[in-house]
Order: sequence, then structure tokens, then C-alpha cells
Amino acid sequence: MTAGRIPRTGITAVTAVAAAALAVTAFAVPAQAESAGKGRDKGHQATQRAMDALVEAGAVGVTAAAKDRDGRWKGVSGVGDREAGTPRGADDRFRIGSVTKTFVATVLLQMEAEGKLDLDDTVERHLPGLVRGNGNDGRKITVRQLLNHTSGLYNYTSDVAFQNRNLYAPGFLTHRYDTHAPRDLVKVALAHKPDFAPGTKHFYSNTGYIVAGLIIEKISGNSYEHEVAQRVIKPLGLRATSLPKGNPKLPSPSARNYSKLSPDPGASTIHDVTAHNMSWGWAAGDAISTTGDLNRFFSALLRGKLFPAEQLTAMKQAVPAPDDQLYSAYGLGIYKVRTSCDAELWSHSGGAVGAVTEAVTTPDGRHTFTYNANSDFGVTLGVVNAEFCGDGGTPERRAPSTLSAPVNRL
Repeated sequence: MTAGRIPRTGITAVTAVAAAALAVTAFAVPAQAESAGKGRDKGHQATQRAMDALVEAGAVGVTAAAKDRDGRWKGVSGVGDREAGTPRGADDRFRIGSVTKTFVATVLLQMEAEGKLDLDDTVERHLPGLVRGNGNDGRKITVRQLLNHTSGLYNYTSDVAFQNRNLYAPGFLTHRYDTHAPRDLVKVALAHKPDFAPGTKHFYSNTGYIVAGLIIEKISGNSYEHEVAQRVIKPLGLRATSLPKGNPKLPSPSARNYSKLSPDPGASTIHDVTAHNMSWGWAAGDAISTTGDLNRFFSALLRGKLFPAEQLTAMKQAVPAPDDQLYSAYGLGIYKVRTSCDAELWSHSGGAVGAVTEAVTTPDGRHTFTYNANSDFGVTLGVVNAEFCGDGGTPERRAPSTLSAPVNRL
């Protein structure tokens, strides 16, 4: 989820306060992660304190779960409904924003293992004519570059008109149930010149994953939702994970979601944004899941259960991101998360309007942790530092933003 600017990780952009979308042995705990864990309180007490601190700082509620050598742990803090005062639920379902990208990258890597595509195929090969104009050229952009954010494609959620219509008040309140076609989202990006020549830089762009979703559909002949469900969700038994296909409702059990719907950090009006159509995020960030399901998914992924070792190695070939606050390097749908103790961890975070999520795992997949906040304001990522380093981290490490200026992120 850059000194002097807010980075583009996470799928939407949450408010300015929340500014912010692997070859190890199967059983060895990396030295950094092991030493970090020694300082962590038993019973995840530091993690619970960090969650409580988020609520005290303004977040509405937090739910979290961990699985490690000591077993499973769940914790909650704050409320799930501001009006009723009901607490967050340990098994709440929630919008995961850009954590969706990890599922999409997984499907494309499976397709590569099956010989249905090559990571160095161009976009033009699979979607002829889609990415053309204004300096954009799909003949020069590869699938790999879409997945590691080196394509140069402009991030469509950074488009000011798009933000005002779909992410900020009053536009969001008027258009929250609108349906967006994926190709129309790509057109928003193509109205802008590319940020840079393909392969020359890393800069987070949701547009790349919209194109990636379209490639899945072109190769398979099925919807992106069908492929993710058949290839990942069902085989892993992720019974609480779903792709909404434009359905604006959150399945039960779930919390209410809240946003200030403004890029202004001084905004005070809080809106209930629970029901809204996430087709504007589509393959870049529309999925719904739980802490338990995401822990299972990330553990299986890093343990090599979803594709051969060759594809896992490719996924972990990360490009440096020295200026990003959330990660030091980005692979294919996962990144090396920054922590206060420099623990070796892989992760993805996500922000949707009214929600912030982060899923994290050690490289061996044996210690996984996921948390979700049901507001997109008042959230920093010190909870991850608490879980893996035993402290609350620093306030500079902000959550993935959907509504923050100057750029939006899922």
C-alpha cells in the first residue's frame, strides 16, 4: 500500500488518514522471522493492544486472526455497527480490496504452468487492439509487467473525474450501485499517457490487473470469477470467500462499513458505505473473504500447494520499490512487506471504500496473519508490526488508501 506522496497500493483509495491494493524450504523458519517472533508476547497480546490502539485512534472496528506454531488465534476490537454498538465479529466477511490481486496472479501462474500462456507474452497477443493510443501500446507490455506493476499503464483509480464520480461524496452516494464494464475501466486509463516505458520502473497501477482479468477470460473462455472459484476457492475450501459480480451486498455475518468519502484529512462526516457495487474494482479488487480464509490461502500459496516450484519462484521475483511505504519489493501479486524489525514476510493489502485489509505470511507459510478494519480512516499498519515484531510499529506506515490524495489505490 514514498516520501512526499501517497503510494498506489491497495485497490481504491481510503481517506487521507488511512493513506492508502518467494524459494525457501518447506519447514525451515527464516532467521529474521524466527528472531522477530521471540520478542512477541504469547497469546498475541501485543497484536491485541495494537488493534485496541487503532480503535482508540479513530478506526471503527478491527477483526484479526493468526495461525502459527502455537495454534490459531482470533481477536476483535471496536464495533461492527456504530448505531447498534455491536462488537466486531471474529468471523466477519469483508471486502478485501487489492488482496484480490494475489488470487488473479495465482490463476495466471497456474495457466502458465499448464502451457496456456507465457509470462513474457504481450498483452497484444491475448487482447489484440485493447491497449492502444495516447502512447499506450499493448505490443510492448507483457503479462509479467501487468502483474508486477512495471507496465507503465496509468492507474485508472487516480483519474480525478473517476474519483469524484465513484469514490468521493457526493458522487459515490449517487453512483454507488452503478455497474462498470472492465473494458470501460481500461479506457479511463488509456485517456492518459503511460507513466513510463514498460519495464523501466515500478509504480502501482490497478489498470494492470483489470487487463490481467481480461486475459484470464480470453484464455479460458470463462469469467474471471469462474476461474478463481474453480482453481483456488473450491480446491482450498475457502467457503467464506466469494466474488460478488456486482452484487452490492456483503454476505452475513459482516460488519457495517464506514468512510468519510473525502480526500480531506480534516473531513468529519462519516457515511455508512456498506452496500455498493464493487464492479469498479473488478479483478483489481472486488473479492470478499474472511481472516481465516485468507490465512489458509496465503499459507497454501507460499507452501507451493497451488502451482509448481517454477511458478512460485517467478511469483517471488520481486522488483525493488525503494520509495513505497508498505513494501520494499513487489513480485507477482505479492510483496515484501516493510516491518519495524525487518522480518522476512510476504503480503498483500487492500483498501475498499469503508474497509482496509492486510494478509501476511512468513516465507514458509507456517505463520499467517490477517486483519480487517471496517472503516477506511484512522488506520495504520502497526498491527502487523505487533504480530511479527512485538511492537506497534511507526505511524508512517499507513494503510492502503482508497480515497487518499493525490492518487487512489485499491
